[in-house]
Amino acid sequence: MDEREFRVVIKHYFLKGKTPQETKNKIDKHYGESAPSIRTIYKWFGLFQSGHISTNDAGRPGRPVAVTTPENVKKIHDMVMNDRRAKVRDISQAVNISIDRVHNILHEHLQMKKLSARWVPRLLTNDQKRDRVKRCKDNLKLFQRNPHEFLRRFITVDETWIHHYQPETKEQSKQWVSVGESAPKKAKTVPSAEKTMATIF
Repeated sequence: MDEREFRVVIKHYFLKGKTPQETKNKIDKHYGESAPSIRTIYKWFGLFQSGHISTNDAGRPGRPVAVTTPENVKKIHDMVMNDRRAKVRDISQAVNISIDRVHNILHEHLQMKKLSARWVPRLLTNDQKRDRVKRCKDNLKLFQRNPHEFLRRFITVDETWIHHYQPETKEQSKQWVSVGESAPKKAKTVPSAEKTMATIF
């Protein structure tokens, strides 16, 4: 569905007396990732409340439309792909266009949004993952060889995780993601030393 069709839907919910948030929830339910942002919905609710009933864009002379060129869209896209944490202010200064235009290009043209990293217990390296799989397989073989004596002779040791850095804040972890991409992951701890499961026979 294109932007104008979404505006017709927004106008429909406005005339039914729905709030912007209720409208956003209903549109998200039916259109998911392609739904307009809450900011866009508030903008059109404001226009409808002021008596502007048309769902067409008002004419906007001069620079704002002129700067939304394929070249600027590509330039901004390249900047964001090179640095997922790029700030809108920095992009605006680099491309020499307004912050509002950068927001418009990112959200409406590139369909991108900035998400905070999702917390996970820890991020393991490939070597650590392989080591854990190997140890589990070795223990399974021992269990299959002598299941009755296995638990009596099996000792586990808790892992020790040592912090060696200052974790970044949720705000600092935000990254630009495209439609269909999941939020980046961020470990609650980063190990520098680890005691792994031990088996004593």
